[in-house]
Amino acid sequence: MTLRAATATTALLGLAPQAAAAPGGPVPQPRAATAENKAAAARAATAPDTLATLSRFFAREGKVSLTAAQPRIEGEAIPVNHLSPEFVAGRAGASVARLEFLASKAVSSDGQQAALWTARTEAGWAVVNIATGDDEFRYARLGAAKLPGGTVFREPQIDAWYVAGGSRVLPLDEDAVRAVGAGGTTLGAYRVRVAKAYGDKLPGSPYAERGAAGGYAEASASAGDGVTPVAAAAGGALALGGAGALLALRRRRAVATG
Repeated sequence: MTLRAATATTALLGLAPQAAAAPGGPVPQPRAATAENKAAAARAATAPDTLATLSRFFAREGKVSLTAAQPRIEGEAIPVNHLSPEFVAGRAGASVARLEFLASKAVSSDGQQAALWTARTEAGWAVVNIATGDDEFRYARLGAAKLPGGTVFREPQIDAWYVAGGSRVLPLDEDAVRAVGAGGTTLGAYRVRVAKAYGDKLPGSPYAERGAAGGYAEASASAGDGVTPVAAAAGGALALGGAGALLALRRRRAVATG
């Protein structure tokens, strides 16, 4: 087994209502990534303002000049699912994961890669985050190979990636292996685990209402980044139900392959 690891820094674009936790609450995301949703996400990802921000993003560390970055979007937007709070709560018929956002792959002229997170907001579909690397796309490929037809999803509280299908939940990275074992677990056993870990941290819980969810701390973007200030995850379990795009600094975990 070989391991590949990369550290990522993500930068928030002007926070969309979903990410900014507007007074009216987060905007619900669609249940499925339909062709219409993917097309809307693609329009947001390829908008001139988005490409200009991508140029600044790729040039932020001097790896490529602002004018030479020439970012492009490759392929179509893919759905990115997170552990569902309804599943954790044991709601009848709830699936293990729900759609959190769509991701579009951005590539610069020098080969840098990033994921554009697009979500439905009060103003329509918009890019709410840029994350370095290709985690979203790599895990989608790994999940499809490991369990064809399964649902690839992330448990953001421990940054673990899985694929679920039928009655099985299989790990896709080291964090998931630590959580459920190399051979995976049953869907029922997985629900018991996440209910124990997060059952008291669901939306509306005292934990969430007192602002403990996520442990976010404000941080400023580096000079010359060309991005807005970002929020850093200060550790601790993340409350379920929050917008994943709020996690502005996160570490890309090692990926088990072979």
